[in-house]
Amino acid sequence: MVLGLLAVAAVPAAIALSEQVESVELLHAGAAAPVAAVVGLVAIALARRARQQIQLTLGRVGGARVAWTGRALGMLGVYLAVTAALAVGFYGLLELFAAD
Repeated sequence: MVLGLLAVAAVPAAIALSEQVESVELLHAGAAAPVAAVVGLVAIALARRARQQIQLTLGRVGGARVAWTGRALGMLGVYLAVTAALAVGFYGLLELFAAD
């Protein structure tokens, strides 16, 4: 669940950093997209492993809700990363065609 929270927080934290620090532009916040994607995918993989462990022990170890929450947050982090990457990509295309 912690990795899921990190994945979700990566892009908004980078945007907030770009607003607070003058040397960091908003476009630089797009560098958080790959970080959020990787951390989100790791969170999804760990949640899957946790669910398998829960099934093997017939639920005695508990943590099904935590695994579900971690998976959901990991997926949300990946979605935010894809959205940020698309935004940066379209911005790059606009800059490329505006230069003509």
